[in-house]
Amino acid sequence: MTEIFLDCDGLRCPLPVLRARKRLQDMAPGSILAVAASDPMAAIDLPHFCREAGHDFLSAQEAGPVTIYRIRRGGSSAPE
Repeated sequence: MTEIFLDCDGLRCPLPVLRARKRLQDMAPGSILAVAASDPMAAIDLPHFCREAGHDFLSAQEAGPVTIYRIRRGGSSAPE
């Protein structure tokens, strides 16, 4: 399965979550979204969003000044 990359470097809360939500809506269930974000609040906001929306928060990995968050798109009945 291919990962989709979403660059949110430099964007402040809540923009990384809003952009991730919009991108996930267009993806097939089971697809992986990799979100690059530099806002420290993304470490709290993205996992919370995943729990609420029915997506799987897979990992967070620091890569220099950004952190890469990997999310698996939930089923088609997942609330957005």
